[in-house]
Amino acid sequence: MSVVSTTGSTTGVTSTTGAAAKAATSVASKMNADTFLTLLMAQLQNQDPTKPMDSTEYVGQLATFSQVEQATKTNQKLDSLLSASFLDQADAIIGRTITSDDGTVSGIVESVRVTSDGAVAKLKDGREMLLASGISIS
Repeated sequence: MSVVSTTGSTTGVTSTTGAAAKAATSVASKMNADTFLTLLMAQLQNQDPTKPMDSTEYVGQLATFSQVEQATKTNQKLDSLLSASFLDQADAIIGRTITSDDGTVSGIVESVRVTSDGAVAKLKDGREMLLASGISIS
């Protein structure tokens, strides 16, 4: 599989704005390590056997593959550290009174659950509050 590089004059080129820019950003945000690995494997499987990839390019791609794998492992470890931190925080506030930053929500914490947004306290009256900056604990 070959990728053709194009160069040329920028005369007449306009910048992407509006809906097209949002669509490009949306596609880029959906790209992840799995997408990269899928593309790499497709490239390796579909290369021309009579013109194999340059060895330095191949080593570079393997290094990138290794970096993606390490970044994934690092993210997993950070997630587990954050969960442990949230659970320590939860242990410290169960049975205590918390109040929201604006003072509209207040109550005694009955339980805490960890979500992707952070720790969420369930109050005795059934309401829930995200444990974020600005809450008061008493």
